[in-house]
Amino acid sequence: MVSRRNLGALLGAGTVAAAMGGFVTAAAAQGAPAGEESTFDRIRRTKKLRIGAVAGGAPYYSKDLSTGQWKGFYIDISKALAEELECQLEITETTWGNSILDLQANKIDIFFGVNPTPKRALVIDFSVPVFSNAFTMLTKKDFAPKTWAEMNNPDVKIAVDLGSSHDAVVSRLCPKAQIMRLKAADEATAALLSGRVDAQCLILMLSLTVKKKNPNIGQLLVPTPVFSTTSNAGLRREADKTWRDYVNTWIEYNKGLGFIRSAIISNMELVGITEADMPPGISL
Repeated sequence: MVSRRNLGALLGAGTVAAAMGGFVTAAAAQGAPAGEESTFDRIRRTKKLRIGAVAGGAPYYSKDLSTGQWKGFYIDISKALAEELECQLEITETTWGNSILDLQANKIDIFFGVNPTPKRALVIDFSVPVFSNAFTMLTKKDFAPKTWAEMNNPDVKIAVDLGSSHDAVVSRLCPKAQIMRLKAADEATAALLSGRVDAQCLILMLSLTVKKKNPNIGQLLVPTPVFSTTSNAGLRREADKTWRDYVNTWIEYNKGLGFIRSAIISNMELVGITEADMPPGISL
């Protein structure tokens, strides 16, 4: 498995959600103005931890539209962080793309579920990795490539969600393939289910969920060599790094205790996925 550093080189500085285009400015890169109350100090003063959450982001986040209740492993992790800080958890609904803007605008204190890229690192800070996520392929039943090289073929059609890390990886590793770029991951899944493409690229956490919901999809494959990204917390850029340092310490401590893994596995089980569904040799 490649290191985070090698993955960054693979994806290049261009890997960033389309929603981020145009907002990277010199002023934004400077972060919080000098003299402004730090995030850590504000949390301690107000006893409130503000997080962002994505309504349709299961198993990371999910919202019951009838009750307004939030679930997901990043909700459980955020609740534990708030409890450690002895403060109330405030959840603001956002999107994967808008989460970066919400951090910059000081609407939220933290957003779990960000893939670090050089472009994003110009405007926000990142925590240490919460867990690793391998890139996988969901394929039609009669298509079972074992390597990325096998898919780098003009006869192969691959669906990805435009501007995502999936798009970047497939574009770099399979430039000869026919790449169908769609607005969202569920549209790419629909293209696979309808037979318009041979495969869809997704990170493992998402492909496991899609495969469970759509058993008619042929296979879930982990092409070799294995490439992975990490899921991190995004934090507002500011001169005072106390908040980032605290979050890093908290994550590492709770990874060591097994809490992070337990939160992920228990929420995967809610959608019918167990550790037995994990591909051999792949871990979180």
